[in-house]
Amino acid sequence: MSEHVYRTRVTWTGNRGTGTSGYRDYARDVTVRVDGKPDLLASADRPFRGDPSRWNPEDMLLSALAECHLLSYLHACATRDVVVTAYVDDAEAAMELSGNAGRFVRAVLRPRVTVEEEGMIPAALAAHDDAHAWCFIANSVSFPVEIVPEITSARGGGPA
Repeated sequence: MSEHVYRTRVTWTGNRGTGTSGYRDYARDVTVRVDGKPDLLASADRPFRGDPSRWNPEDMLLSALAECHLLSYLHACATRDVVVTAYVDDAEAAMELSGNAGRFVRAVLRPRVTVEEEGMIPAALAAHDDAHAWCFIANSVSFPVEIVPEITSARGGGPA
């Protein structure tokens, strides 16, 4: 078993001059930095007094889950000799709040995949099971992740 270590620096940039002197006195602005990559401007979500034009932790968690599935899926298709020519996922997740605490309770990934040949569709559907099992992020979350794929062929096959 190997271990991979990831590092990031998260810097609060929302001090309006009085720090956290009151709940409404500071911005939730954050800069997320990983060496060698563009900075990511982040904040809290709008209901939590954040800047809606910036990424929030909830956006990033769902995006990480969807991207991890996509990358795992492409790998699974390559090993099954399935040629993917397009992939779009309109993912969503639900979070429940209880007082000051909250937690994600579910996510649904809805990948729409196009494969090269109609005969690849059954293997392309099965590859989603591999991808879900291999996805590092899906293996790390404590809420259910449902995969609802739609697969079509670039050469005339309808949705499956």
